[in-house]
Amino acid sequence: MSTLALLVVLLLVLVGLLFLGALAYAVYRNPRLAQPLIVALTGAGVLAALITAVVTAGAR
Repeated sequence: MSTLALLVVLLLVLVGLLFLGALAYAVYRNPRLAQPLIVALTGAGVLAALITAVVTAGAR
């Protein structure tokens, strides 16, 4: 994997973790939206899909 692809994955993980934390906190503060664990896990699944796409594209 190239250095650029590795940097993109690192930044994507950092931004994704910040987004997941903000999402879980927002749901925690307003419980009627959904259960925090379900929302955080859904966001983590989307983040994993994005990382897989970046790593796959970087491997070519």
